[in-house]
Amino acid sequence: MSTQSDHPITPVAEPAARPRIVIIGAGFGGVQLARGLASAPADITLIDQHNYHCFQPLLYQVATAVLSPADIAWPIRHILAGQPNLTMLMARAEGVDRAARVVSTSEGPIPYDILVLATGATYAYFGHDDWAEAAPGLKNIEDATRLRRRILLAFERAETTRDEAERRRLLTFAVIGGGPTGVEMAGAIAEVARHALAPDFRNVDPRTARILLIEAGPRLLPALPENLATYAAHRLESMGVEVMTGTPVTSIDAHQVALGDGTTIETATTVWAAGVKASAAGQWLGAETDRAGRCLVTPQLTLPDDPAIFVIGDTAAVKDAAGKPVPGIAPAAKQMGAYVARVIRARLAGKAEIGPFRYSHQGDLATIGRNSAVVKLGRFELTGFLGWVFWGIVHVYFLIGTRNRLAVGTTWLWNYVTNQRAARLITGDTTAGEHRPAAPASPTS
Repeated sequence: MSTQSDHPITPVAEPAARPRIVIIGAGFGGVQLARGLASAPADITLIDQHNYHCFQPLLYQVATAVLSPADIAWPIRHILAGQPNLTMLMARAEGVDRAARVVSTSEGPIPYDILVLATGATYAYFGHDDWAEAAPGLKNIEDATRLRRRILLAFERAETTRDEAERRRLLTFAVIGGGPTGVEMAGAIAEVARHALAPDFRNVDPRTARILLIEAGPRLLPALPENLATYAAHRLESMGVEVMTGTPVTSIDAHQVALGDGTTIETATTVWAAGVKASAAGQWLGAETDRAGRCLVTPQLTLPDDPAIFVIGDTAAVKDAAGKPVPGIAPAAKQMGAYVARVIRARLAGKAEIGPFRYSHQGDLATIGRNSAVVKLGRFELTGFLGWVFWGIVHVYFLIGTRNRLAVGTTWLWNYVTNQRAARLITGDTTAGEHRPAAPASPTS
């Protein structure tokens, strides 16, 4: 009797490998994209050098002791915990080998079939990168807590010094850049000095602090209509902020800011909010970029010569239906993330490519201070208390999670009623020389 079967055994085919999608960056665009691929038949790797997603529009409130870091940041793993097809990797992306389809990271190489770069932007110092140490910007939690330390330390040092000139320098705060971040930062510092800190010091009056908002352009808030920009300037001035428009900065160091008209401002705390540039993603890809380093992409947000690589958010140079550049704001990044998720899902399903990306502008808004904000939604404009309430509702709505919405809303209500700042903690190294006395003048011959 034969031991062989009369029918040949057909080997079971191994399942085809699932597509590997790699997303670099867990900002607004990256998280929105990852969520949009929750049910996609693919293996997704999300890479970010931090383990948290940060709500950047409220970083200035951490820097000015309104909110704590945990109020505006959430663990990425928790946000995306319900996605079994996604792996979070805390690593620093360092480059892309397009030929081998591999991302180089601090934790080793990561292969991909589809790559999405959502690496955001950093502050641009217009060829003066040496200014960054003396005038930090606000892009992450570390930036915010470092600025909070500098601002609060300035008042503490002013309380202890006996040198009147040094006290004036310590109580001078320069904010460079008149966009929404600069306007909000200057107003928040003024409120800290005038209200929250005023009752708590004995040897110095925080209300004597000098806050300057310096803008090289002709007016504040260039994205908003001129009447709203004028309102914002007048409101800041009523709060004690010195608004200086048409005033370029020529030099910054730890002790002073030099202006284009030849004057210098002695200050111990300078905040940079004047401009941004894209991450190094364009260099990694060897892609064509604009002057800000943003990758030039197709209407489908891919590289012109590689449809397997998408670029979104502040890293991409995108134009709207009117041919105007899409602004580098959170709603734009989220719309791009949602769009790319639809494109990838269509590809995985073997469907035809969907139409080009279309940006829908949802409006512009900025808060100036207590009871005051400016809002522009199409033809609809708000200022004052109503604008401030609307600004608050919008920001609470876009926070992630009920806990954070309740925490931020409750904190804002408490601050409004009491004029207090509960997050006035000075953490980190307070002896790192952030408020060193100004260098003495050179002797004359």
